[in-house]
Amino acid sequence: MADFIQQLVEGLGSGAIYASLALALVLIYQFTGIVNFAQGELAMFSTFIAWSFVQAGVPFWLALILTLAVSFLGGMAIERIVIRPVEGAPELTLVIVTLGLFILVNAAAGWIWSFLIKDFPSPFPESALHLGGVSLNYSTLGVLGVVAAVMGVLYALFRFTKIGLAMRAVASNPASARLSGVRVGRVLALGWGLAATVGAVSGVLVAPVLFLEPNMMGGVLVYAFAAATLGGFDSPLGAVVGGLVVGVAETLAGAYVGAIGSDLKIGVPLAIIIGVLLVRPQGLFGRAAVERA
Repeated sequence: MADFIQQLVEGLGSGAIYASLALALVLIYQFTGIVNFAQGELAMFSTFIAWSFVQAGVPFWLALILTLAVSFLGGMAIERIVIRPVEGAPELTLVIVTLGLFILVNAAAGWIWSFLIKDFPSPFPESALHLGGVSLNYSTLGVLGVVAAVMGVLYALFRFTKIGLAMRAVASNPASARLSGVRVGRVLALGWGLAATVGAVSGVLVAPVLFLEPNMMGGVLVYAFAAATLGGFDSPLGAVVGGLVVGVAETLAGAYVGAIGSDLKIGVPLAIIIGVLLVRPQGLFGRAAVERA
């Protein structure tokens, strides 16, 4: 039983990282209807910025704050320069644009920082808390705490601020929001900036586990897509729940299903994506699309 609980805790820690990146995917999809395939690369680029600050002697938490600020401004700039010119274009065009952004950001990171693996410091102690035969790593508890804090901040932003009200209005109906006096363009830029900030948190959390290099977020993005698909691309809460479920499912499958093991765990999120699309395409917390005849 203790071994099962141990695997469960480790799965929740991994799932929290997937949830943070899935949350960034959902935020952009809510505001623009775009599935951003470059979200993982933007998170990776932000993590390299944090690493550069740390290498320059900036304390870790101050480096993180500076990185989040740069990521927010960078996300807004991408929306204004890259996304806005193709606003309203066919879905295939938007997919190609985000894939092009994926390639551009990945190549830029390799050009600036090289493709060599770098060690990224963990902000949490390496020791663990032992309870009843279960080892709770402080890093796992820290990741869960950070994701919970991010969810709390986003909930407060959307629920109790005028900016959040405007963002909810744009996410619900951009045309009606524009007629009500909401500056939709500015809100969309804020949405991209917010998503880039949340993605940066994901990158900083995963880098100490995977090591820092330009391709580190490729696998994480697959899990994040599975989390967003499971929870629903129009539900931030669903993204978090989906991330935790995917993390636990992956860990338990790798530990207890012999045919999967540690080598085929990547098949778990793919199976989840296919299963959800076949059974409930809108996800557990998503709303089914209703079209008038």
